[in-house]
Amino acid sequence: MELKEALYQRRSVRQYTQEVVSRETIEELLDAAVQAPSATNSQPWAFAVLRGAEALEKHSTAARAFLLPHISDDHPLSKYKAALANPKFNIFYGTGTLVLIFAKPNNIHGFGDCCLAAQNLMLAAHEKGLGSCWIGFASYYLNQPEQKAAFGIPADYELVAPIILGYPALPSAAIAKKPAEIIAWKELD
Repeated sequence: MELKEALYQRRSVRQYTQEVVSRETIEELLDAAVQAPSATNSQPWAFAVLRGAEALEKHSTAARAFLLPHISDDHPLSKYKAALANPKFNIFYGTGTLVLIFAKPNNIHGFGDCCLAAQNLMLAAHEKGLGSCWIGFASYYLNQPEQKAAFGIPADYELVAPIILGYPALPSAAIAKKPAEIIAWKELD
């Protein structure tokens, strides 16, 4: 698969089969993730892999319960309140693999660098026929000190990208993208 093809075809996947992604494949994706550029080559990322569809569904329920009391009518997530209140809504969409990308402490560019690693991981997953989706809802819950402690993650590591992985149940539909919005273009002397 050519890079341009991957860039134009990769979409967030929210329906998965029950097929389990192998450990070897996940390790290959992590290797692709760490090929991302980072400021001053600091490579400030660290990864956690959480596996098991049933366990992730329990964490989905806990994450929804954690989020709901914090969402007021004027909160940016208010449009998702009904979905989050639905007991059948699984924020991990039934997949059995969640990759967490953390920024190590004391790195001024860690967040951006981890975003680059996440993009590499998602493009590599697409190239292997896997689906992925960045699950922003999970960040609030999984960044809590008690959740990090439960998974053996150092308290001072900051969760940047919770990404689900799995085999898509359906082909991804093409989505029209807006053209680049250029707010300035100046030829400087």
